[in-house]
Amino acid sequence: MGRLAFFIIFGLGGAAILISLGVWQVQRLSWKEGLLAEIELRIAADPVPLPAMPDPARDAYLPVEATGSLGAGYIRVLVSQKGAGAGYRIIRPMLRDDGNILVDMGFVRVADADALRFEEGPPLTITGNLQWPQETDSYTPDPDIAGNIWFARDVDAMAEELGTRPVLIVRRDPPDVPGPVMPFPVDTGEIPNDHLQYAVTWFSLAAIWSVMTFFFLRRGTAANKS
Repeated sequence: MGRLAFFIIFGLGGAAILISLGVWQVQRLSWKEGLLAEIELRIAADPVPLPAMPDPARDAYLPVEATGSLGAGYIRVLVSQKGAGAGYRIIRPMLRDDGNILVDMGFVRVADADALRFEEGPPLTITGNLQWPQETDSYTPDPDIAGNIWFARDVDAMAEELGTRPVLIVRRDPPDVPGPVMPFPVDTGEIPNDHLQYAVTWFSLAAIWSVMTFFFLRRGTAANKS
């Protein structure tokens, strides 16, 4: 009888732990959805002048306007866009009296990328959102500097390469003159939100654990009766 009680406690305890993990993920899902809604509102808000000293924690996704001349240099970051396939994000320096910054001009298809040529242009105002994307990890290849192909937007590394401050504006306004590079604005699609899948996984494991416990106890009870 003592052994049977142990397995009952073990089975119920395991199921309770798995259910509690599922409930926690549901709570995290609610929190993440609220956070994403706040970010979406922030992204779509009216732009403000570019802060003098943008802060990654305070100013992430902040909509801003910045005026300056776009430099001739640029970086190509390999990406894919739904409906368009493989291509590059084009990162250019904006030359400003208070310090140069980076501008993510948008997306260009691979077939059109090699023909791109840029010169320093007249001053213009660009509207976009500040972003410090976290796209690099230990598996990210080093950029091919000679071929001008980068595999992630590393703001610090791109700023060093183009001689700017580590500040990136992702353009959202369309250019005055249409061309192959089209804005690829910030959205919340790249922010992971897997809490629903995690919750389903934990609840499924709890159900499996409970069924296995039931059949184990049933088998043990039948064996004791025999």
